[in-house]
Amino acid sequence: MCVPHDAMPPIPAISGAAVDSEDVVLQAADGTKFAAFAARAEKPSGAGIVVLPDVRGLFTFYEELGLRFAEVAHNSITIDYFGRTAGVGKRNEPGWNFMEHVAKTHPDTVAQDVGAAVAYLRSPAGGSCKSIFTVGFCFGGSNSWNQAAAGHGLAGAIGFYGHPGKVIQDMVNPGTPSGIPATMDRVPRIACPIMALQAGADQMISQAETDKFKAALDARGIANEFKTYEGAPHSFFDRSFAEHQAASADAWERIQAFVNKYK
Repeated sequence: MCVPHDAMPPIPAISGAAVDSEDVVLQAADGTKFAAFAARAEKPSGAGIVVLPDVRGLFTFYEELGLRFAEVAHNSITIDYFGRTAGVGKRNEPGWNFMEHVAKTHPDTVAQDVGAAVAYLRSPAGGSCKSIFTVGFCFGGSNSWNQAAAGHGLAGAIGFYGHPGKVIQDMVNPGTPSGIPATMDRVPRIACPIMALQAGADQMISQAETDKFKAALDARGIANEFKTYEGAPHSFFDRSFAEHQAASADAWERIQAFVNKYK
C-alpha cells in the first residue's frame, strides 16, 4: 500500500495562488477514454507536469498534488490508469479492488494514456506547455521513468520509490513471469534526464537495485539525479508522516529545481 486513502501531499497550499482546475476525460490512441484532473496556473512557467499516481489510480491525494504544481506555476494533468477495465469515473472510496485492475494494465497502454496527457498539456486547453515532465509514485514511479523511453519528447521523468528491475505483475505473481520489460530493460531507449527519489527503508526496493539503475544511466551518458532518504519508508511523501517532513520538503525542492533546470 502507498499513501493512506485520506492522506494529503506534504506541501502547504500557497495562500492566494490563482489556480484553475477541472475534471477532464482524455482519449488514448486506441480510443480508450479515461479520467484525468487538470490544474492550470495563473502565470504558467511553460512547463507541464503529468502526474502518475500509485496503484490506486486517480484520487484526491494526486489531484491535490496537481494543484500544488499549478500553484508554483507548472500546469498539470493527473491521470487514471483504469479506463480500459473500470471505466471513466472517480474512485475516491476506500476498499475498491484496485489490484484487480492493476494486474490488467500494461506499460504500452499506460504509455498511450500518458501520450494523450502530454498532448493535452501541449494543446491550448492544457496551457500550450513547451516542456513536459512526468512525476510518478510507486507503480507510477517506474511508469514515469518508462515514459522517458516512450517517444513522448519529454524534458524529464521523475519517480518516487519506483522499482527499476521488476514490474508489478511479476511482484504480485512471482511464479508466473509476465514477460513485460522492466525499467532497466528500457534504459537504452531513455531520451531525457531522470530523477529518482527513493526510500532508504523501503522493503520492496533495495539500494543495490537503485544503484544498478543509476549505473546503467551513467554508462549511457543519460543525465540523472538520484537521492535516497535514509530511514524513510516506502510512500514517505505523505503529510501524515510528520517524522519524514524533512525528507518530503527536500524532495519537493529537488523536483522544482529539476523542472526549472530542464524546462
